[in-house]
Amino acid sequence: MSEMTQYAGRRDPRFVAIHRGGLLDVPTHRLLASWAADCAEHVLPLFTAKYPQDDRPGRAIEIARAWSRGEASVGEAREAAFAAHAAARSTSDAAREVARAAGHAVATAHMADHELGAAAYAIKAVRLASADPEAMAAGARECRWQREQLPEAIRELVLSDEELRNKRIWSIFSC
Repeated sequence: MSEMTQYAGRRDPRFVAIHRGGLLDVPTHRLLASWAADCAEHVLPLFTAKYPQDDRPGRAIEIARAWSRGEASVGEAREAAFAAHAAARSTSDAAREVARAAGHAVATAHMADHELGAAAYAIKAVRLASADPEAMAAGARECRWQREQLPEAIRELVLSDEELRNKRIWSIFSC
């Protein structure tokens, strides 16, 4: 049975906290949130250039970083995720995808498997912000940049998650 079939219909235990019966320890969870924040922050200028007065995505990234340092609660992270996703609903194009990336980055505190949402929406944002013939290449560059930022301690986990979920999320991690 393949890993994808094995986890069909339920969460991958590698992304479920140990205290909830999974395999994910706190340091790894915090690294996932920090990396997800890196992915969202890298594209944040695509949002702030269009909506300089809307701090919800930037605030979500700040809270994700604070949670990864043990300085914010999961409740604060969830509120920031809701706010970032509200910002996404009020925008369009690349800015919308940036806000979604920020929402997923901070939501990683609550559910670690949101880490790929931050990365995927960041790639989508870059594609949408690029001229059409360049969009796929720009997305591939963003994907490679994200992989370069991966701490060694979570590299294998994230890359295997990308491989497992790539077909479900637009084959976006083919870089």
